[in-house]
Amino acid sequence: MSKNSMKNMFLESLRSRQTVVRIVSIILFVSVISFVLYQGSKDSIVINANGEEQKILTHANTVGELLEEKDIAVSKYDKVSPSLNTKIVSGMTVNWEHAKEVTISVDGNQSKLWTTENKVKNILEEANIEVTEHDKVSLALDAEVGADNKIDIQKAFQLTLVDGLEKRQVWSTSTTVANFLKQQGIQLNEFDRVENDLEAVITPNEKITVVRVEKVTDVVEESIDFAVETKSDSSLLKGKEKVITKGEEGKASRTYEVTKENGKVVKKVLKSEEVIQKPKTEVVAVGSKVVTAKVSRSNSSSGNGKEFYVTATAYTPNCEGCTGISASGINLKSNSNLKVIAVDPNVIPLGTKVWVEGYGNAIAGDTGGAIKGNKIDVLMQSKQQANKWGRKKVRIKILD
Repeated sequence: MSKNSMKNMFLESLRSRQTVVRIVSIILFVSVISFVLYQGSKDSIVINANGEEQKILTHANTVGELLEEKDIAVSKYDKVSPSLNTKIVSGMTVNWEHAKEVTISVDGNQSKLWTTENKVKNILEEANIEVTEHDKVSLALDAEVGADNKIDIQKAFQLTLVDGLEKRQVWSTSTTVANFLKQQGIQLNEFDRVENDLEAVITPNEKITVVRVEKVTDVVEESIDFAVETKSDSSLLKGKEKVITKGEEGKASRTYEVTKENGKVVKKVLKSEEVIQKPKTEVVAVGSKVVTAKVSRSNSSSGNGKEFYVTATAYTPNCEGCTGISASGINLKSNSNLKVIAVDPNVIPLGTKVWVEGYGNAIAGDTGGAIKGNKIDVLMQSKQQANKWGRKKVRIKILD
């Protein structure tokens, strides 16, 4: 090949390369211009997705197309502002809040809610659930719901707390009696007791009772009763008594363990006793003398004893409050012909034989609460006889 031929070939190759470069440059220029023009025709939009802002350029016509373009799937519970059908305008801001399913448990009863709210109080308001200051909520009302999307509520109720002598109405949520007392700041002392089962679960309107128990030692000086010793005395009429030696009480120092419940003494146990002064035994003579009444059918007086007038009434062995045994021990029912009168022993001593006008010979063998001074009560065996006797003034004569 000649030098000219080689030269021609080189020149042709060079020209071809230059042509390719020119074409590529033109294509590149056109592409850049087209890209610039394309980008320049896009609308500038701000997307606020769950609180995070992002500026973008888009050819989307509506908010819905824009979110699809950004691969954002919108559910029926999500909040989009403005609406999905709103046309895109350059410079606008599109807000999208993704809804979440929240589980709300009220006293164990669960319900579910789709919401875009994050704060607990807003979620409960949206669910129309009211809480009071006494209710127990698993999260603070101003806090945001946790990753588990759960809110637990325990509704409070009223019940009665009786602490010793103090009684009050209190609020509580469902818990055991033991936990309730702890929540109320109730401290139990060594002997205090709770009337309710500590492991039982409290219920509305229940009464929880705490009994305050106190045990104290009490030392007191007390009297000791004296003993009474009786001795038979044949010189005294039966049923009569006479104190020979007067008794005297002793003294003792006694130590008691006293149990109080709510300030009231409920138990007192003697722990020890020390005698300070011994008691003195009282000696009493008891009469054993029995007077036998002798019946006489004679109505005439005999002897030369003292005579005087008395007011006489009548009584029967069966009168109200009567025992049928006289003060001197005579069985007033033993003989229908028995002649006995009740007297004032200071005027006519018991056992004295007497003659009574209209009654006959008798024995002073009884006494009566109303028989004082110159008064007597004559024994009649029937109420009819006693009524017939009535009340009269009669002469009486002491026979011995």
